Amino acid sequence: MAEVDETEIIMNYHGDFSKLDQKASRYPYCIVWTPIPILSWVLPFIGHMGICTSSGIIRDFAGSYFVSEDNMGFGRPTKYWKLDVDKVCGNGAATWDKAVHDASEEYKCRPHNLCLDNCHSHVAMALNLMHYDNSTSWNMVNLCALSLIRGKHVNWAAFLKTWLPFFMLCGVLGTFILTFNLQ
Repeated sequence: MAEVDETEIIMNYHGDFSKLDQKASRYPYCIVWTPIPILSWVLPFIGHMGICTSSGIIRDFAGSYFVSEDNMGFGRPTKYWKLDVDKVCGNGAATWDKAVHDASEEYKCRPHNLCLDNCHSHVAMALNLMHYDNSTSWNMVNLCALSLIRGKHVNWAAFLKTWLPFFMLCGVLGTFILTFNLQ
């Protein structure tokens, strides 16, 4: 069986290359996502989100007063959304990295709140600080929707990790409903 190379090379508009390395969990200029057990099984569009630096290091608000580096709170990313560094207002990579750093430093001083101030809010702050796509109105709702629509699964196993529990739960629930409705 041939070995699959899990490194994807993407050429950006400036002609330099950004490497996505799934084995090392390196996703430069990406927003990454992973499911939260039980919660994502019921609502598969809700999960844990982080933002990567220009070198692909993942930063995520994993809990109160804690922003992890390269160790996402709920495991390795299952989805990524590649962003365009040319849509950053300023000096591309330097502005991107500064915004990710500044958002991470701010969130090291905040308590985590599952509904109001969470990992999605951390990513939104980074995008707002860099004025990504000339916008300062990034928030957890539009990030959730856009990552669902624009995010790509890392591989088939990641797709199954994201969706299989939901489909199994739907199957069990459907079987349960049909069993009691047919009697």
